Amino acid sequence: MKVAIIGGGAAGFFAAIHASGPGVEVVIFEKSPKLLSKVKISGGGRCNVTHRPMEISKLVKNYPRGEKFLKRVFRHFSIPDTFQWFESRGVKLKVEEDGRVFPVTNSSQSIIDTLLREAQKNKVQILTSTGIKEINLAKGYFELITEKKVFRADRVVVATGGFPKREGYAFLKSLNHTIVNPIPSLFTFNTPGEPIRDLMGVSVGDAEVKIEGTKLNYRGPVLITHWGISGPAVLKLSAFGAEWLHEHHYRGRAIINWLGEMREQNYQQQIHSYALAHPKRKVISNPLFGLPSRLWEHLCFQAGISEDQLFENFPKKINNKLVQSLFCYLLDINGKTTFKEEFVTAGGIPLKEVNPESMESIYHPNLYFAGEILNLDGITGGFNFQAAWSTGFLAGKSLIT
Repeated sequence: MKVAIIGGGAAGFFAAIHASGPGVEVVIFEKSPKLLSKVKISGGGRCNVTHRPMEISKLVKNYPRGEKFLKRVFRHFSIPDTFQWFESRGVKLKVEEDGRVFPVTNSSQSIIDTLLREAQKNKVQILTSTGIKEINLAKGYFELITEKKVFRADRVVVATGGFPKREGYAFLKSLNHTIVNPIPSLFTFNTPGEPIRDLMGVSVGDAEVKIEGTKLNYRGPVLITHWGISGPAVLKLSAFGAEWLHEHHYRGRAIINWLGEMREQNYQQQIHSYALAHPKRKVISNPLFGLPSRLWEHLCFQAGISEDQLFENFPKKINNKLVQSLFCYLLDINGKTTFKEEFVTAGGIPLKEVNPESMESIYHPNLYFAGEILNLDGITGGFNFQAAWSTGFLAGKSLIT
C-alpha cells in the first residue's frame, strides 16, 4: 500500500510516522526545500510543543474554531499522549509558569531531530521541493501531479497547513471539498497615531482588552510596541475575534482595563486611600497599582494632571479622568501585524466534511486531512501544535486500520 503525505510539517510528520507499518510505503511530499519550518521557529526557536495537561473539556476552550470537533479527536490522542510520545523517545519536556511546554533543551532542534529520526526508523521517504499541483481521483487510487512527475497513491493525507489566500487550496479543486475563506488569526493590533506607541517596551502582567461594540474580550499580559499593542491578551483576542476583525477591515476600538481584576470603584477607593495616607506626594511621581512608571505618567498626562499636582488637593474631575484611563483606556485599531513568523490561519476544509473519529473525508474514502489545512485554530500556548499532533496521529493510525 502506498501512502502519500502532502506536507512536511508537524501534522504531516506525525501522520507519516503513525501510518508506517509492514507492507506500507509512506512518502512525504514537501513543496519547500525545508522540513518542519514552523517547528523550527516556534516559541522563539524553543518549540512550544503543547500546553500543561488539562481535561479535554477545558482544552477545547482554547480553540476559537474547532471546539466540538477536537473534543472527539482528543479522545484518541491528547496532551498526556504528547508528553508520553516525546519523553519516551528521549525528549524531556518542561512546563513553564504560564502553562506552555518546551523541551528541556530549550531548542526546537530536539523536536525536529526526534521526528526525523522516527521517520527514518519507519522508512518514511521524504521528497522536498516537490509541490503537489493537483490531486485526481482514479479508479481505486489517487494521482498526485507535480511539475515533473505523476505519483500514484492508495491513500492520501493532506497536511499542508493553512494558506493566506484561497488560491493556495487550488490543488484540491477536483476533490470538490468546500473551502472556508482563509483569514489571519493570532496577530497584534496596529494603532498608528496613538501616543501610547511612545511607551514601546512597557508591559503589564494582567490587563483586560475588549473590542468595543462586541462581547469579545481577553485577560492576560499586554505589551506596548512601536506599532501598537501585543502580548498574549491581544493575540488571544485576535484569534477569537478573527472573523469580526476581518469583516471590519481590522478597524475598531480597543478598550483596556490595565488591571484586569479591578473595577472602576476599586480604582477610586485605592486612590482615595493613598491620598489620605500620603497627601503631600505628587500624583505623577508615585505610580499606584504596581503599574510601570512610564505608563502611569502617560495615564496622568492623558487625564490632564500637572507635574506639581499633589494627592491632597486632587480635583474630582481630574481624578475621574485618571480612573477612566485606568479602567477604560480607548485605543483606535487600524491594521494588524503578524506575530513574529508564527502565521496562523482560520479557514480551509470545513470540519463538517471530515470524520473526527478518523480524519477521513466524508466524500472520498482513503483521503484524510490533518493540521491547519482544516478550519480549526488555537490560541497561543502550544494549542496549535497539539491539534497538529492529535489530528496527524489519528489520520496516520486510521488509514492503516
